[in-house]
Formats: sequence, structure tokens, C-alpha cells
Amino acid sequence: MHDAMQITLGILFLMLVFILTRYGITWRVKRAGKRIIDDLERLGAKTPDSAVELPYLKQQFFRIGMRDFRPTAMQSLVEAGIVGMTGNGKYYLKMKPLGF
Repeated sequence: MHDAMQITLGILFLMLVFILTRYGITWRVKRAGKRIIDDLERLGAKTPDSAVELPYLKQQFFRIGMRDFRPTAMQSLVEAGIVGMTGNGKYYLKMKPLGF
């Protein structure tokens, strides 16, 4: 096989791997967001008065295991206006998005 063909196939393979990993990360963030919304509904946190503190969103200095996508998903949910945050770091569900 010619060198140019090998380089081209290598670059195409790397692009495919990059695109697939981006889709995988997006899927995991969406799944984490659904779980956060389910947790807030289960705990009854639907107003600022009933807001709850979520233990998995606290900063951890020493973490073992796979990457946790819940903080990223929570940041996206707060920015989208789906989840509200009180002044003392508690969270509540402002509105349930369609499709959940």
C-alpha cells in the first residue's frame, strides 16, 4: 500500500474515533442529566423551599473510578434553566423538560 494511502486511512480512522468519542460523552452527559432530574423528582425538590443538597455534586479531592458526568450535566441543566440553585448550594427542579 502506498504511503499516502496509509496516511489518509490513518487520519480518517483518527477522525472517526474522535467523532465517536464525542457522541459517547454526549450520551453519557444526557443520561446523567436524566438521573439528576429523576433524583430531584424522587426527593420532591420542586421549589426553592424544598431544595435539596446532592452529595455527588460536592468537590472530591481524591476520586477513584470512572469519570463522573453528573457535575457537567448539572451545570448544563442549571444553565438551561431546568434546575435552579439556591444561595446555599441546594438544587431544585424548576421545570421538567419534554421527553423525560
